[in-house]
Amino acid sequence: MEFRALLIQIRQNPEVLAEERLSFAASAGLKIEQVHTFNVFDHQSFDFHLLRPYNCVFVGGASEASVLKPNIYSFVPNLEKLMVECAKHNFPTFASCFGFQVALQAFGGEIIRDEDNFEMGTYPMKLTKAAASDPVFKDIPDNFMAVSVHQERCINMPEEVELLASTDLCPHAFKVKNKNFWGFQFHPELNKENLVSRLAAYQEQYTDDSNHYNSVIEALSDTDDAQRLVKNFVSYVKSLMN
Repeated sequence: MEFRALLIQIRQNPEVLAEERLSFAASAGLKIEQVHTFNVFDHQSFDFHLLRPYNCVFVGGASEASVLKPNIYSFVPNLEKLMVECAKHNFPTFASCFGFQVALQAFGGEIIRDEDNFEMGTYPMKLTKAAASDPVFKDIPDNFMAVSVHQERCINMPEEVELLASTDLCPHAFKVKNKNFWGFQFHPELNKENLVSRLAAYQEQYTDDSNHYNSVIEALSDTDDAQRLVKNFVSYVKSLMN
């Protein structure tokens, strides 16, 4: 049976929705037809049964929602419950950016919003000792560059997760202990070119003016190592199926 992944999307911009699906498929080494999508803006009621036809789940980013406003974004509690169920059932999970935040919040971590001091661009990721033996971080070098654009961040990690990577500002990657569940504050699925188009779509939200936007674009680095994380994850999930 052909490998099938579900990408849970938390976006409304049609162009970014399509780009996000393509980015996950390309970085995972999958055909676009193998990455199915489920948009929580369109289907706010869902549970773990959603995942039964799939071999793994990706949870994408969100520039149009906040994990801190469940009263406005009513899908947040359902996503939190789904993340807990994924860990409980050891379902292979790869959560990026918003997915990272909603998962940590579900496990009891603390997320804050900071619109004054936030990451926007490409940053070096510092690995922990635990990353050396992690199957998803296999052969990933310390201080690898990754795309990071977020105004909400974790300031308190829950006990049931193990830190794998961070920047000076905040935690950036974790694994739920003894589970096939990984989370990334940065965007492993994005490369430099993808980020240029992504920032263009959200330019007014993240940059002050065109000069600020251009300075961010000019400072970007390549992120080939970060994208290998998605492929490593898929390879690991396939190994579990053999």
